[in-house]
Amino acid sequence: MGPLQIVLGTLAVILLVVSVVYATKAVRAMLRIFRTGQPDPTRSGPVGPRLKTLAVESLGHTRMLKWSAIGAAHWFVFIGFYGLFLTLVEAFGEVWNPAWHLPLIGEWSLWNLFADLIGTATVLGILYLIVRRQLDHPRRKGRASRFAGSNEGRGYFVEAVVLTIGICILLIRAIKVAADLTDAPAWSHPISGALANVVPANPDLLSVIAFIKIVVSLGWLITISRVLNMGVAWHRFSAFFNIYFKREDDGSQALGPLPAMTSGGKPIDFEDPGEDDVFGRGKIEDFTWKGMLDFTTCTECGRCQSQCPAWNTGKPLSPKMVIMDLRDHLYAKAPYLTGATKASDEAPNFADFTTLEPSDEQVWASGYARIEGTNDAQAHRPLVGTLEEGGVIDPDVLWSCTNCGACVEQCPVDIEHVDHIMDMRRYQTLIESSFPSEAGVMMRNLENRGNPWGVGGNVREEWMKDLDFEVRQVDGEIPDDVEYLFWVGCAGAIDDRAKKVTKAVAELLHIAGVEFAVLGNGETCSGDPARRMGNEFLFQQLAQENVETLNAVFENRPAGRRKIVATCPHCFNSIGREYPQLGGDYDVVHHTQLLGQLVEDGRLTPVTPIDRKVTYHDPCFLGRHNKVYTPPREILDSVKGLTTQEMHRCKDRGFCCGAGGARMWMEEKIGKRINVERTEEALELDPDVISTACPFCITMLSDAVTSKQQAGEAKSTVEVLDVSQILLRSMAPAGAPGTESGPGVGTEPDDPAGTGSAATQHS
Repeated sequence: MGPLQIVLGTLAVILLVVSVVYATKAVRAMLRIFRTGQPDPTRSGPVGPRLKTLAVESLGHTRMLKWSAIGAAHWFVFIGFYGLFLTLVEAFGEVWNPAWHLPLIGEWSLWNLFADLIGTATVLGILYLIVRRQLDHPRRKGRASRFAGSNEGRGYFVEAVVLTIGICILLIRAIKVAADLTDAPAWSHPISGALANVVPANPDLLSVIAFIKIVVSLGWLITISRVLNMGVAWHRFSAFFNIYFKREDDGSQALGPLPAMTSGGKPIDFEDPGEDDVFGRGKIEDFTWKGMLDFTTCTECGRCQSQCPAWNTGKPLSPKMVIMDLRDHLYAKAPYLTGATKASDEAPNFADFTTLEPSDEQVWASGYARIEGTNDAQAHRPLVGTLEEGGVIDPDVLWSCTNCGACVEQCPVDIEHVDHIMDMRRYQTLIESSFPSEAGVMMRNLENRGNPWGVGGNVREEWMKDLDFEVRQVDGEIPDDVEYLFWVGCAGAIDDRAKKVTKAVAELLHIAGVEFAVLGNGETCSGDPARRMGNEFLFQQLAQENVETLNAVFENRPAGRRKIVATCPHCFNSIGREYPQLGGDYDVVHHTQLLGQLVEDGRLTPVTPIDRKVTYHDPCFLGRHNKVYTPPREILDSVKGLTTQEMHRCKDRGFCCGAGGARMWMEEKIGKRINVERTEEALELDPDVISTACPFCITMLSDAVTSKQQAGEAKSTVEVLDVSQILLRSMAPAGAPGTESGPGVGTEPDDPAGTGSAATQHS
């Protein structure tokens, strides 16, 4: 041990003490901040399934590997960070004595081989990620870059730290081999053994490199301990907790049903709410501790942003930047939340804090520059508000969301973007009465007429009139011989295009001999548009009315025989997965699931070839939210003559039609229309038919196709059809309109679905 080792070793110990103190203070500060959030008792158990999910997602990198090459590179960096932690421990000994090894395993061949290979893989992995960041950099791709809006400097800092530590590990091992300071066999250090031929056999240099490794490692720890909102670094620790405490204990994503509104960790009783109940999220402290953990864990990777239909069509919503803005506001306001600093009684003039005007094209993608740092304005600023109001989240950002769930599906650390956006919408709608005016018309229609269109009378029964068989209607308890209650839904009973789908499904069920019945005018809206607008009170009213009706219909039926089939994925999701929150438990299937089963069972046999090229669009609430991808495709595959081709954004990466999140009833005033973007993607394949399985999707895609046809940008014969309509065509006699083959197919604009079938004529 020479003077160099004594000096470096002493400095290393001092740095270790400082870093431990800083890190301890940082963790304690984070926990203190989290405790200011609302409680959420649903996150703790059951322990077994949650631990399994944690192991699968972290060790298996299942979410990261959705992007295979990046996921693989990140896996090696991840394994290197934790698996090679002992090399940092070893470095403390090597600073004092270059020949020092870890006790027990230091000379173990398998440990040396692991360290050599994983150390190399870490260096190669981070180099790949560095290159990818530069290739995808905003300077190259602008808004199309998933890193647009991320803190690039922090990303570079973390990448440099990982690369430096990886190189130090290999150099230390190589010098040990070169200086003959290890007895491990040569096969256990193939990479460092090769490097030993080009590095000096200098023990002092080994101590210096070990010291550099310590300084970089502990310098990184001290830095992030001083910057609590550096998610790109903190996710290395917080991600494990975020995955464990995810919303669904079975490991599934926070999609499908919205959680019930809670205050103080308990569901709100809308018939008799408490005086201090918090409705939605109007302040950052209104979020639960899990929400705050979400914000802290964001890695700024931009996967959510790259998949977001709003962001991809020029709107100000970036799911990534929503979470980043909430995170930065949380930590800037933290002294006021924890009581370390007292806010003034009156809010300041927020215009005094404006440092950057938004561009006309982008409006506000991020609230970063509105108010920076910890100050009195930060304590008073509204969670949702305009530039002049100093809002953390701009209203245009909040109301651009379609609830498609692409952000949640793609997030590698299980952040629950949709839930947080919806909680802010709930506050805006219920407390502030601040929402797009068109949506107000829709909600009044729901209140007064029980449907979003505001149509009255016996409209829910009109679709049955053209059928050549009688549709049974339930009056009281459902007859014992009826297998399914057919939930028609508002669109299926009112919208002309959706009514064709309703008729097609009814015809197919009749052909298959399935006994079904409908409620007719006994139906009212499922409440999905109200809930997705944030009007939880109205949703509860509508849903409870339906639950009361359905419970009476199925009063004496046990579980397993309370069967409902729905054509609308939004009704399918609400009745099947949200009504249990209100005491309504039913066996709900989507019509594509039932029809697919009937085809598989031989009760529906497509016999007539349909010479058409079809591309299928996944409805978000059927696909991503409920994982129903296969049945619609199997139905199409069962139809002879069909040529199917997938759009490049399909299945769990499918692109929204733009109607979800109650946006069906809101004007799209910013950027490109989402339905046009999706339709253009479909038309690139030159299809004869764009197929889907949702009435909202049919409306949005049909409108865009019509617009393209009028502009001469799409052939006049392109059709938008539900999967059921195509299946019904294949049941028609050979030669019937819509079933022809040959060179003239698809040239006639009027292409009925089947002979004598008023149900599915296409106009």
